[in-house]
Amino acid sequence: MAKDILNKFKILLVLIVLCFSTHNAISEIHYDSLKWNLNINNISSLFRNTGVFDAGPLTNTNPGGFEWPKGSGKSAIFSAGLTIAGYLNNQLRMAAASYQGEYAPGYIININGIPVTRVDSRFRFYKVTRGDNQYNNPDWLTWGNMVPFGAPFTDVNHNGIYDTAIDTPGVKGADQTIFICLTDGFPETHTSGEGFGGGTLPIFSEVHLTAWAYNKPGLEDMQFIKWDIINKSLQTWSNAYFAVDCYPSLGNSHDDYIGCDTIRQLGYCYNADNLDSIYGYNPPAVGFLWLNCNQSNNDLHLKSFTYLIQDNTLPCENLFVFTVDAYTLLKGVKKDGTPWVIPNTNPPRTTKFCYSGDPETGNGWTEYGGQIKNCGNVLTGEYVHPTVPGDRFFIMSAGNGFNVPANDTNTVIIAQLIARGTNNKNSVTKLKQLSDAARNLCSNGFVIGVNNISSEIPDSYMLYQNYPNPFNPVTKIKFDISMDSRLRGNDNVTLKIYDILGREVATLINEKLTPGTYEVVWEAVNNASGVYFYKLETEDYSETKKMVLMR
Repeated sequence: MAKDILNKFKILLVLIVLCFSTHNAISEIHYDSLKWNLNINNISSLFRNTGVFDAGPLTNTNPGGFEWPKGSGKSAIFSAGLTIAGYLNNQLRMAAASYQGEYAPGYIININGIPVTRVDSRFRFYKVTRGDNQYNNPDWLTWGNMVPFGAPFTDVNHNGIYDTAIDTPGVKGADQTIFICLTDGFPETHTSGEGFGGGTLPIFSEVHLTAWAYNKPGLEDMQFIKWDIINKSLQTWSNAYFAVDCYPSLGNSHDDYIGCDTIRQLGYCYNADNLDSIYGYNPPAVGFLWLNCNQSNNDLHLKSFTYLIQDNTLPCENLFVFTVDAYTLLKGVKKDGTPWVIPNTNPPRTTKFCYSGDPETGNGWTEYGGQIKNCGNVLTGEYVHPTVPGDRFFIMSAGNGFNVPANDTNTVIIAQLIARGTNNKNSVTKLKQLSDAARNLCSNGFVIGVNNISSEIPDSYMLYQNYPNPFNPVTKIKFDISMDSRLRGNDNVTLKIYDILGREVATLINEKLTPGTYEVVWEAVNNASGVYFYKLETEDYSETKKMVLMR
């Protein structure tokens, strides 16, 4: 059933791309989801230029677009996306993305007080991977096209502007970065067949999407996605909500359960029992972590976690959703406005966070504890204990109907992550632990790679012996940058790795650093055993040391 739905939406998307041929519009869109694959670590996820991500198919039998482990042909998520909804000119507008997606590459400009959508050949996916350069990756060379639209980069020479072939494209410290500038401003992309709502007039959002990942110990099973959402309508969006919606498909989707952790702001899917027909015994848990990090905007905290069920006979919970239904769901209630009721509470206690208990400990409300099947805005109904496993579609919503002024920018960041424990319930516990690592990284500003480990200013330059040595496959390299560099306005520092033949195999640092003591990690995951050399260079200093990779 899930495969048939996705194939239908793929056909619809191709038809849309073929049908519209106006200049400055949909004719510029090129659909090739495999091209934009974030796959540097254990996860391989697919991104479409319509705003949908984790959308497959990967295989004929398991059609999701979030493959884990990478190369296994097994997937844990069917599709996901960002939905923006609110009122513009007293009319409900939505930019939806769940199956088909209502976004397209492009941007919006103001012409005589009217928002006008534009697109040209610059507006496409850009992808850079650690080790790329201007000679082997055209996206590296042309990254500057998207810098005015929010594409991230490392300002190597600290001059405040992007310099091609000098500055480093992508999220600093990330091993792979994808970027695209999207808008829902083309009316042609809005269709009621999108899946989760859709079909309204444009809300005129411009969305700068950045996705990135690390191939480093402890970070191999997570990816990060950031949307900078700009209101380009020239008027306020009122009663607005932002939501990340997900159709998980954890191996065989017919035995799925879902839940959330309100403290962590984590929504997840796991197997109802300890055997999945695709993942086997001890199946993993997969989920999204809502990351407001250090943002002060309280509107962007997670405000609800609700869901729909495919083929559910209860009308207020089934998966077929129109625009008004979708907007109602973003408020944390069922499609008809009925509150969710926690079972075995007297008087009935309502909530906007479904299944917020802990599956492994059994504390709180989980799907093992059942559900009150109520519609019609009443608080009573049939008590199903436990719930029947199967396809789920969950919605993680932020906002209490807040206002977004014209040209205002709001940022939504999530981590998508997956973990496998000793059984299906323990996998949820492992996922929560992994989410803590993702949140800590976000709270630290995603600082990774070279770290300043001392506040003292060294008297001289120094390159230390790596530790451990020999190593397999991770080692740390420590070095000092002296006070002399401060007198010159900081040194440009390079730290490179060479093999026994003198060939460069990695650049760990290429940026200006203030005086201090630093440490950087080299992960020789894809390198053969043998002798390597690491060389530190500044304007006045150069030193090389030997190390041994022993597998």
